[in-house]
Amino acid sequence: MADAHNANVNINDQTILQYPDISNSKPIAEDTPFQKPTQVISFSYTPQHVLEFNDSALRYYVDPPPGANLNHGYQRWVYEPDERGRIDSLLQAFSKAERASSVPLHDVGVVSWRGVMTKILTSPYEERYGWELNVMSVNGTIYFEEHFSEELVKEHKNMTPWQRTSTYYGYAFESYCTSETPTRKASSNPNDPVGWGGDVNTNVQWCSVVQTKLGNTKLLMGGEVDCVREQYVAHRTDTFVELKTSLAIRGPQDEAKFEKKLLKFYIQSFLLGVPEIIVGFRTQSGVVRATQSFQTIELPRMVRGKPGAWDPLLCLAWGDKVISFLKNVVGSEASQAASVWRVQFTPLKGITVRKLGSDDVDDVRGGEDRVGFLPTWYWEEAHVAAATCKDPQDVLTAVAQPSSATA
Repeated sequence: MADAHNANVNINDQTILQYPDISNSKPIAEDTPFQKPTQVISFSYTPQHVLEFNDSALRYYVDPPPGANLNHGYQRWVYEPDERGRIDSLLQAFSKAERASSVPLHDVGVVSWRGVMTKILTSPYEERYGWELNVMSVNGTIYFEEHFSEELVKEHKNMTPWQRTSTYYGYAFESYCTSETPTRKASSNPNDPVGWGGDVNTNVQWCSVVQTKLGNTKLLMGGEVDCVREQYVAHRTDTFVELKTSLAIRGPQDEAKFEKKLLKFYIQSFLLGVPEIIVGFRTQSGVVRATQSFQTIELPRMVRGKPGAWDPLLCLAWGDKVISFLKNVVGSEASQAASVWRVQFTPLKGITVRKLGSDDVDDVRGGEDRVGFLPTWYWEEAHVAAATCKDPQDVLTAVAQPSSATA
């Protein structure tokens, strides 16, 4: 990536990281190191979306029936889109893991949901959709929260019939492909088709929290895992499976579109250490015509050398540059300042960062008991621990002690 396309510029109190040059066909001179993710802890969300530190929401992969109809159960779909990208659950998991394990977490540089990191890493090839983050720095750790504008929240709540149906097809495929046990149990409802795994409730999730390293920065990330193949062993990710749907490929144009989608499939799975992706190829009307298993590590080879091919090395290099850029901008202030920064990505242009004023911070807080977007209990304990402890490990262990607000 040429330096001219990555200069940091200050304009009208905004700091800008310019878009990477993806037109340069030369390979990346030096690979950006990425450490294999290691699971730190897992947790479940109940049908009421209550967090529990158990594996009650864990699902096992089973083969879907031939010709599965993805329209089944649509009228009973429980869909609750997020209105804010809060990281509270991730912070609770971080704290619990710090207390319960010997995994060294005191030098974590970034705490984020996997979806946010996916957007950052894939942005060099994103030509249509921008994104925004709220960012804070506390005791040397940077926290990412996705920012949903009012316009975006309305868009999520008021999807067109086509958008809603297409979204449901993905969840229905997960139902056909998963079971509460390693072998499928028949549905107790005689009206359900063969292989149906249960009605869709997006509140229910099984999440894995991993630690990894991009460049010189240790990352703590959490994300939903669709299912596991045959068995789950705590702190291992080698049986994790990601489930996806895509329109059946009918010609070269469809193939090119699918290969472009593979970038997101790859980064999503790569970040959490998911080794296998199973894709259900469906018709426009929602009937699965075929399924295919892909090994995550093989996806870059499938597109290499083709016109418009994506390069994972460029994505990693860009992600490392973005994190370093935000460390310099956001981390330059004392943690006690409680500053919140807004990071905005504009396709084909780059990233801008600005510090929010008090009115915008109030909007981020949303009338909740928070300092910026961080829960007050977490903020207070982090600063009390930092002020009273000398050893970094003691600091984070003290931070991890839950207050009455989270009991």
